[in-house]
Amino acid sequence: MTIANPGQGLPGVSGWPHTTQAAQVVITERQARDRGWWEIMADQYWPDSTVHLSWYDGDGNGFVAGSAAMARRGVTALHRMFAPAVHARGDRAYVEAPVAMRLAIDVDGIAGNLTSYTRLNYRLARRGDRWRILSLNAIYENATLTAAVPGEQIAVPAAELAGFRQSYALLAWNAARSGASPSDDELGDDRPEEVAKFYADTWHWLDVG
Repeated sequence: MTIANPGQGLPGVSGWPHTTQAAQVVITERQARDRGWWEIMADQYWPDSTVHLSWYDGDGNGFVAGSAAMARRGVTALHRMFAPAVHARGDRAYVEAPVAMRLAIDVDGIAGNLTSYTRLNYRLARRGDRWRILSLNAIYENATLTAAVPGEQIAVPAAELAGFRQSYALLAWNAARSGASPSDDELGDDRPEEVAKFYADTWHWLDVG
């Protein structure tokens, strides 16, 4: 699937002030997520927002609550966000931000860093004078696992990864070790047609707005 000239008219009829405001909302949401500033994080989402990630599917408030619960259990995930691309049309904005998410895990007594490379896709809406997040979806690229201490090694048998999607196999493998049932239908670069449709739908939503 191709998108007919998706960049036409960018940065958008709303102009640069609105793209800057939308970008700041996204950056603030990730900073608050990593620092445990849950009230600030929640303030970046509209009440009718939706979030769909490998471990969560629901509204924005539930996502914030779930993130806080993970932190209380000692599950530490940190996000290194790269420069976001922002497109605004009137009262709507679309932001894509590449992210490297590092999760500290233990594999048979060896401390490891599981890093998932994703593209976080946000839809934002302006209501009154406020921009907030309307939806968040992740597109998974790949993941790596390394020992936290130089010289130590973590080996994951290929057979244990064989049943999981290539774009987030290590994430799914780690979830399965904890007794969870990993999803098999997330957006990932190993299913390019689904990703292309997602982008096409996003551009259509933005332009209709």
